[in-house]
Amino acid sequence: MSERTLNLLLLNGLFAKLSYRLGLHGKLGVSHYAVELEPGKRLATPLRIGFASDFHAGPTTSPQIFADLFDEIDRQQPDVLLLGGDFVSGHAHYAQALTAGLAAIQPRYGKYAVMGNHDLWADETQLSAILDEAGVEVLINRNRPLPAPYEAVSICGLDDPWTGTPDIHQTVGNAGEIRILLMHAPDGLLLLDGQRFDLSFAGHTHGGQVAFADGTPVLVPHGPLCRKYHLGHHQIEHNGSLIVSRGVGCSTLPIRLNANPELVICTVY
Repeated sequence: MSERTLNLLLLNGLFAKLSYRLGLHGKLGVSHYAVELEPGKRLATPLRIGFASDFHAGPTTSPQIFADLFDEIDRQQPDVLLLGGDFVSGHAHYAQALTAGLAAIQPRYGKYAVMGNHDLWADETQLSAILDEAGVEVLINRNRPLPAPYEAVSICGLDDPWTGTPDIHQTVGNAGEIRILLMHAPDGLLLLDGQRFDLSFAGHTHGGQVAFADGTPVLVPHGPLCRKYHLGHHQIEHNGSLIVSRGVGCSTLPIRLNANPELVICTVY
């Protein structure tokens, strides 16, 4: 569906604003996780990570949900903020709805992002510039070490597994002893090629966006691992932990059902 057609059908975002007022965007919640690194890698000072994904700024998502998110991030005070992509649905300029909120958040150890498939369908260059204005560093197949006292920790950003040009070896090249892998979709696990991580974060699934009462998704996005890892904390065999978020915004339809938007707060020991 073209951006113009979607805008017309959704009355340039009016349906999304009405959906939010009626509670059909769901209620933003915070999911807390604790991850203990293997012996020899444990952190002397726990690291508190915030993770948010799948904003889908544009006609399908009310901007009010972003205000809710940024207020909650401010309350939670993570040490570092990770962003899992799909900032927009449609044109890259929709990401400007996120700029002020992201700029106001100042975690002491930085803000890092990867791109999602919707971002790559838009204008990646323009979107990267918008995120840069907000102080967010986009990691595309590269990594960045955190400052002291977390010098051993590297944030490793893998490009989208289906729409991008992912290169895991470039992503983790010269990374620190402790690797935190940031990717848009759980399917990035299929591209590890023997590389290890200690903790990884993904979105993309929306938890189905529409799910049954027990949280089982009705539909999930494309990708062979999206149903298996549609939500929550998973221990990956012969590797580290994977945490998958339901994300924040709405894609295609401005409705969430039994799949509330969420902010993830993960404390690493």
